[in-house]
Amino acid sequence: MNPLLVRLSLYFKLIRLDKPIGILLLLWPTLIALWIASNGQPSWQHLLIFCVGTASMRSAGCAINDYADRDFDKFVKRTAERPLTSGKIKSWEALMVAGVLALISFLLILPLNTLTKQLSVIALLVAASYPYFKRFFAIPQAYLGIAFGFGIPMAFAAVNDAVPVQAWWLLLANVFWAIAYDTEYAMVDRDDDLKIGIKTSAITFGKWDVTAIMLCYFFALAIVTWCGWQWQLGWPFMAGVVVAALIAIYHYSLIKSRERASCFAAFRHNNWLGAALFAGVCLDYLI
Repeated sequence: MNPLLVRLSLYFKLIRLDKPIGILLLLWPTLIALWIASNGQPSWQHLLIFCVGTASMRSAGCAINDYADRDFDKFVKRTAERPLTSGKIKSWEALMVAGVLALISFLLILPLNTLTKQLSVIALLVAASYPYFKRFFAIPQAYLGIAFGFGIPMAFAAVNDAVPVQAWWLLLANVFWAIAYDTEYAMVDRDDDLKIGIKTSAITFGKWDVTAIMLCYFFALAIVTWCGWQWQLGWPFMAGVVVAALIAIYHYSLIKSRERASCFAAFRHNNWLGAALFAGVCLDYLI
C-alpha cells in the first residue's frame, strides 16, 4: 500500500473516525441546543459550523488524549494497539494532528460573534486538560461532561449572542449523562485502570457503580425535562424523554452483570438515547 495512505489510515484511527460514537455523543446535545436557540429553524451556516466543529474538536481531543495516555494505554487491553501506543506513529505526529484539527475548529468560528469565540477558548482549555484529570480527579467523567457539552452554551451564544440560565442547566444535565455513559465505558477497563493507577468513576463508585449510573440518568433526564418545561416544549418533546428513559432502563439490563462486553454495548447504545431526545425536540418544533 502507498506509504502516504498507510500514514493517513493511522491518523484516521488516532482520531477515532473509525468509531464515530464519540462524535455523536457530542453532537446530540449541541444540536438540541441549536434547535431550541433558533426556535426549530437553525441556519445552514450554524449547522455546518457546529457539525464540522464538533467532529474536528472531538478528533483533536482523541489525539491529545492518546498523547497524554501514551505511557498508560500500553497496559490496557482495549487500547494497547492504538497507533501512538503501539509505536506506529510518533508523539509529535499526534500533536501535529491535534493542532491541525484545532486550527480547523478555530477557522470555523471566525464568522461567529465575540461571545461564541470567548466560549470556544474555554471549551478548548477544558478539552485539552481533560486527559490529565484522570491523574488526580476521582470522577473525571464529570469534567468530560463539561467538555462534551460545551457546544450547548456556544450554540445559544452563536444564535442569540446570549446564554440563558436554562442552557447552563442543560450543560449540567449533560454532565450527569456523561458520568452515566462514561462510567459504563470505564467499567470495561476497571481491572486494568486499577493496576496502573488511573482514576475513573467506575473505580470511585465501586460496588455502587450501577446505582450511580442509574441515578445519573435520572438526574440528567429530570433536568432536561425541567428545561423543556421552561421552554414550553410539548408532548413530542416529552415523548422523546420517555423513550430516552426506556433506553436508560434497557442499559440497566446490560450493566447489572458488569460484564465487559455488555457494559461496552450499553456505552455505545447511548447514541440512541441522545437521538431520542433530539428527535423529540425536532418533532416538537415541526408540529
